Amino acid sequence: MTSTSRSAQLPLVSVVTPVYNGGEYLRACLDSVCAQTYSNWRYTIVDNCSSDDTFPLAESYAARDSRVRVLRQSEFLPLIANHNRALRLIDPDSVYCKPLMADDWLYPECLEQLVAAACAHPSAGLICSSARSGDHVLFDGLPPTHGAVSFLDGRTAARLGLLEERYFFGSPTTQLLRTDQVRKRDPFYNPENPQADEEACYDLLRECDFVFVHQPLVYVRMHARSHTSSLWHLFSLESCHVYALAKYGPDFLKASEYQARLQLRLRQYYARLALGAVEGRGPDFWRFHRRLLQMIGQPLSRVRLARAIAAHIARKLAAPRALLRSVGRRMGRIRGRSAGADQ
Repeated sequence: MTSTSRSAQLPLVSVVTPVYNGGEYLRACLDSVCAQTYSNWRYTIVDNCSSDDTFPLAESYAARDSRVRVLRQSEFLPLIANHNRALRLIDPDSVYCKPLMADDWLYPECLEQLVAAACAHPSAGLICSSARSGDHVLFDGLPPTHGAVSFLDGRTAARLGLLEERYFFGSPTTQLLRTDQVRKRDPFYNPENPQADEEACYDLLRECDFVFVHQPLVYVRMHARSHTSSLWHLFSLESCHVYALAKYGPDFLKASEYQARLQLRLRQYYARLALGAVEGRGPDFWRFHRRLLQMIGQPLSRVRLARAIAAHIARKLAAPRALLRSVGRRMGRIRGRSAGADQ
């Protein structure tokens, strides 16, 4: 049997990269797809009106490999909307979809390992792996007793995520999605939620099972221009957790579990908001959190916020050195802004 015929017998994976001005890191991303040990893939790069060298760079790869295509869009879209547009352009014959962010890259065995895990568990619609970033392994939050590959029914996986301090869904780059599940959701990602990828995972688990490969199969690049970094001054892990819990907790948890967990998550959330108040966060911060709390039916409570601020100050007063350091940092930021205004 020829290598071409063997490749045709493998499930087709549609790899998709939505990108805007990603030329700085895109070459490593493209090289990593072309170097996969798994051969039956097609790669779509969706250029969101880039003004750098993204488009010609991607085109040069398409000219060398017929499995690569570049689609340059005429209308610029916000980031999550562009991700949804990219997912609508996946190959119609594909069995699996592999999102890949333009500043990340795949290890050579990534597709091979993820597809093998998916084929071993056909009911799984969400297949994830751990990742490397610098010297750290990320997202390997499942108990190690599950072995090299963990299979969990959707309800069990969702309950672990909602009830325990674990995060194992990773980012879009760490995920392999069953294409039929992607196509039936339009939009796939919620444009109103900056952590829409986590929300999409819980939505999938309502009707699909979950597989996790305990091996770093992707490299996730952290830098100042990444989506998460650009929004980190607004949202936090606490806000992401409370949103996912409020939206999907009733689907997976008992009523008593849900209420107890929601109150805990809201306490953590208001503690984070109290820190934002003490740090003097601006109107964008408060606009974001008012809207998010409104979305989950928990409008911002001034009484609860005041109590959280009082508790925060009480903790600081109990540790005066930490308070002095905090005040010093705050004054330094104020001086910095004043100096910038004078220039």
